[in-house]
Amino acid sequence: MSKPLGPSADLSASDVLAPHFWTGKAERPAPGIDVACTKIAVDLQNLSREGADECIGRCLEILREATSADAAFALFFDQSATHIESVLSARGHFAQCHPEALRGTPISSLSWLSSRCEHLKLSEFRDTASPRKEQVEDAGTLAELAIGAALLVAFRIKNQPAGFLGLAYGLPRGGYDVNLQLLMKLLGTSLATGLERVRLTLAISRIEERNALAELAANDGLWDFDVEGNDVYFSPRWRAMLGYDEADLKGGFDWRSLVHPDDSSRVQAAIREHVANKTPIFESVHRMRHRSGEWRWVISRAKAQLDAHGRLLRLVGVELDITERKLYEEALFREKESAQITLQSIGDGVITTDALSTIDYINPVAEQLTGWRLEDSMGRPVEEIFRAFHEETCEPLENPLTVSIRRARPIKSVRPMLLIRRDGNELYVESTASPIRAGNGKVGGGVLVFHDVSESRELNRRLSYHASHDLLTGLVNRREFENRVERALKSAKAREAQYALCYLDIDQFKIVNDTCGHSAGDALLGQMGALLKSKVRWRDTLSRLGGDEFGILLESCTLDEAMHMAESVREAVRNFRFSWEERVFRLGASIGVVPITADNEDVASILSAADSACAAAKELGRNRVHSFAENDIELMRRRREMQWAARINAALEEGRFELFRMPIAALQKPETGAHYELLLRMRDENGRIVAPDNFIAAAERYGITPSIDRWVIENALRWLVSEADERNGLAMCSINLSGQSLGDDKFLPYVIDQFNRSGLDPSKICFEITETAAVASFAQANRFIQSLKQLGCKFALDDFGTGLSSFGYLKHFPVDYLKIDGSFVREILHDPIDREMVRSINEIGHLTGKQTIAEFAENAEIIQMLKNIGVDYAQGYGIAQPQRILKSAAGL
Repeated sequence: MSKPLGPSADLSASDVLAPHFWTGKAERPAPGIDVACTKIAVDLQNLSREGADECIGRCLEILREATSADAAFALFFDQSATHIESVLSARGHFAQCHPEALRGTPISSLSWLSSRCEHLKLSEFRDTASPRKEQVEDAGTLAELAIGAALLVAFRIKNQPAGFLGLAYGLPRGGYDVNLQLLMKLLGTSLATGLERVRLTLAISRIEERNALAELAANDGLWDFDVEGNDVYFSPRWRAMLGYDEADLKGGFDWRSLVHPDDSSRVQAAIREHVANKTPIFESVHRMRHRSGEWRWVISRAKAQLDAHGRLLRLVGVELDITERKLYEEALFREKESAQITLQSIGDGVITTDALSTIDYINPVAEQLTGWRLEDSMGRPVEEIFRAFHEETCEPLENPLTVSIRRARPIKSVRPMLLIRRDGNELYVESTASPIRAGNGKVGGGVLVFHDVSESRELNRRLSYHASHDLLTGLVNRREFENRVERALKSAKAREAQYALCYLDIDQFKIVNDTCGHSAGDALLGQMGALLKSKVRWRDTLSRLGGDEFGILLESCTLDEAMHMAESVREAVRNFRFSWEERVFRLGASIGVVPITADNEDVASILSAADSACAAAKELGRNRVHSFAENDIELMRRRREMQWAARINAALEEGRFELFRMPIAALQKPETGAHYELLLRMRDENGRIVAPDNFIAAAERYGITPSIDRWVIENALRWLVSEADERNGLAMCSINLSGQSLGDDKFLPYVIDQFNRSGLDPSKICFEITETAAVASFAQANRFIQSLKQLGCKFALDDFGTGLSSFGYLKHFPVDYLKIDGSFVREILHDPIDREMVRSINEIGHLTGKQTIAEFAENAEIIQMLKNIGVDYAQGYGIAQPQRILKSAAGL
């Protein structure tokens, strides 16, 4: 007996048990692509749906015998490639390995193999007892299945991992022959091809089965024109639909010959356009001749198949007999036409709806009465088109047609009702509503017949309405509101009832108006009017007083109840969102509440008090309610400001403003000529001087400061022109400007015009702008300064140091002087912080090329300190007190 092979040989359990291993009668041939393996490849490639598993099993057995492996196996993944769904294997009689136990194993648990699922990727396990580092986890799994070595090849179907084809050995192997590796790749390709073929065969079979069932179930007739073979196929349904049999359709039958002559040109033109790829599909409704000679209406659809050059290869279409439908449509059209002519001829408005009170028709008279066109009203609820209200109380009424449909009986109006048209106009109508019953007796809709009973009354109402209502919101206007307040005041004086008045101002309205335009503002006012109207009681009066201001007259209402009502209105406005062109705005309301009592003098005082309370609510932070009975000091201040506004306007008209000048002294080097600042004073009705602190705040609040600035500039320049000595001896004249003037687009042209008129040298005029106003209107201020500096004017930044962004904005303003705010200068001798602030402002001013002027230099010690620090100019009572210009411009 021959000796066994040396330890370096690659042995399997089958090798050891083979007879020739011990007898030496034959040598184990090297595995290769022999006839058996070729047969395996061919069989795998030609797998059929039936018997696929059996064929694969036979091929695995042949593969095992050809390669002398202990087992040959195929692992198949599930559709999502997460688990091994099935295993087919062929094992030798004495083989201990059992790869079929891998069924159900998650692929993720085989970490090394799961990373090698590329198509025809080979994976070798030479010794599962001593695997490579990356194979440890997978080798342990195989070792548990008594597999000592394995060679696997991955395969994919439609580029998705599908499984492994493998050989298993009970004992370790030193390596795998190259021919064996090539064989495994070949068989992996064949298996993937065969399985894909099985899947495609199954898919094609299902498609054919589905098409066959669809053709039997559909009511459409199918035809298929093969251009290359010049052959037309007609489905059984098509032949039955038009009464033809196969014999009638042979011998060069032309489908187009069946089309009605009147339709033929249109149909052929549509087919040509589709074949020319101008339309995605051919679709036509036309007549075709039945075998009996009758013309049948059909709806035909077809799709062409073109080659790469746009030539027609195939045209497939379906046709459906719609003759019965056409007949019904024509009959229905005749009935509908007759009904519409009748409805258009009568003098009453007619509205018909479905069972849900959704409009499906209104006649021309109804269009005229409601203001809705037929196309706009169709599909809308009848309540939206026919809006009925009580003729006296104006309370909404349930729509009579809705009531009739619900009660399933006719409803006739007992008295006229108020109908609100689409455009907001009103008319009085009488109506009769009746349900429409279907064939089964159930209510399927309804009809509303109504007519105008108030032509003369409507004319009078329109005159009254336009005289007493705001056209934009439909609310009571200011004049009518004041009339009603006057009646309420008389009632309160007679102790008949309690009243209160709410004065409401919409916060953020200007933002909407400026951002989105007046159309958005108008829409907002309309929506706000409707919102407020829904929140007040029917006996209360809601009015638009003007702009974004509304008034509410509350009848039989105490002050506490009025405050509660105002709070609910404020909350409703706060929760309201106004949308315009994809923008959403949140709003608020500032509301002033005033009780109407016998102590009130007249309507004007009541509205004035309410306006003051509303303004106080705005000052306290907006979006709040403020009562006249509360915070009287604040309201009195507001009233005083309102009174000051009137007094300021009167002073402008009567010329009671005067100019004073306050010298500005140079501290570091002498200055040639007079340098002073012009100050404004006002004389009251009794001739007493009024300091600016008393009236400037009111002027700014009520937007009067631009008018004051114009007065100052005009009269200052006129005075300088008239006084030659003053003009010749002038070094610099400073004039204060307000922030409101900087934001006035017409102010800059006005100033330039004044210089042109006067002929005065602009380089001798210095305009002072407060730091707060300059920062608040940065762009306007910068543009204003640049424009006037081109003329030669100088500029000073007044009250510097009081703003939050002083140093940050300083370098951006092309001013010539910095006026250090007096709040820092006043205590400079005693407060080191103020002293350092003055020093810092002075140094930074010099660094930016600006001269500095210190205000409130009240004594010689402060002036000396300022001089030591390096401040260029000083102004204050320590220099000189303001002096009135003897010959004021008002007297010229």
